[in-house]
Amino acid sequence: MGRAGIYEQLTQVFRDVFGDDSIKVTPEMTAKDVEGWDSLSNIRLIVTIEKTFKVKFTTSEIGKLEKVGDLAALIEERC
Repeated sequence: MGRAGIYEQLTQVFRDVFGDDSIKVTPEMTAKDVEGWDSLSNIRLIVTIEKTFKVKFTTSEIGKLEKVGDLAALIEERC
């Protein structure tokens, strides 16, 4: 799966998790850019992403993510 497809699916996951159809995921997006993105919603987000892309992340990998672009790169490595 290419990067464009990953971002397309990530956008839908973010919209579903945060209940906001106006979200457009970008490589530079961080938790500060999304209202309601806190530690609890982050867990829901990661679990949903793992199910959607059929991947598993370690706690260490998740802890190193700083922006959505890092997450997309990690997904691309696994798919």
